Amino acid sequence: MTTVYSLSQLGWTPFFQQQITLEECTQYVPARIIAQHRSYLELYTEQGKQDLSLTAKMPVLTVGDWILLNGDGAFHRALDRLSRFSRKASGSKVSEQLIAANVDTVFVTTSLNHNFSLNRIERYLALTKEAGAEAVVVLTKSDECIDPASYLRQIQALDPLLMVEAINALDANSVRVLEPWCRLGNTVAVLGSSGVGKSTLVNTLLGQAAQQTASARNSDNKGRHTTTSRTLHLMPNSGILLDTPGMRELQLADCESGLQETFADIDALSAQCRYSDCQHHSEPGCAVQVALKASQIDQRRLSNYLKLMREQAHNGASLAEKRARDRSKSRFYRAVQSEARFRKKGR
Repeated sequence: MTTVYSLSQLGWTPFFQQQITLEECTQYVPARIIAQHRSYLELYTEQGKQDLSLTAKMPVLTVGDWILLNGDGAFHRALDRLSRFSRKASGSKVSEQLIAANVDTVFVTTSLNHNFSLNRIERYLALTKEAGAEAVVVLTKSDECIDPASYLRQIQALDPLLMVEAINALDANSVRVLEPWCRLGNTVAVLGSSGVGKSTLVNTLLGQAAQQTASARNSDNKGRHTTTSRTLHLMPNSGILLDTPGMRELQLADCESGLQETFADIDALSAQCRYSDCQHHSEPGCAVQVALKASQIDQRRLSNYLKLMREQAHNGASLAEKRARDRSKSRFYRAVQSEARFRKKGR
């Protein structure tokens, strides 16, 4: 028996409804991408689940996107995104990789062991804020930690308004504190590096073994990669859950506003520096260095801010250069094709 969901259960909101014309309302069917494969997409509509073959004429799509289908189930067009998660593709390749779209809340997940890293958390927070989603830091494996409260204090020191929850991902009662973000139609993404208990958390939230899990290596608490694709799941309380593969490499690109929001304290100090292009090292009149010496900010946080700003600037410039080259190639190919057509007509 095919499970059928309403559009609101799938995350449909007025933001998407307002993009559809009256004519499209009667002729086309909204569908949400729940999984992406090499040659096809898995979709949910009000009529149930179906597959859609990928073609060269379709735009770049990702899990979470909303699209319109015609009466035959063929692609018509994609709708604008409410939020958009991307990163620089892993390795030396200069390209952008879409992670997900139309996510409302992100569970930034890390474990209360040697995997815990404030630097990595700040990286995920910048990505989340740049995308326009709400961030909730979820600290897993609290049952294995002697003093979870000390970790919570470290997180809240980054931003007093940041929501933080420590849980045991294996315990449904412990995970219940996350229910306010798993409400009807709300799309939640679980982001974090491998081995922090993401798949275990996903299984507990879903009340079933949707994802394979594996224990961390005893030698270093590093994770074993178990989730291999991004997929959307409907939770029992009607929230939508996006599971993502553990990402050992998450390079930022075009993420300046997300970093400015994540490091709002340092960004505010930067505005007080004597020079607008201050690098916050040894320049005269640097308000950031004054605050550092007065212990108003700590060296770790400043170093990570500078590192991430350099990274996103470098990757953003590389992507911009690639886009410019691609546009130039496209214009050249169009000119060649136009010239060929002109010569053919002249014969």
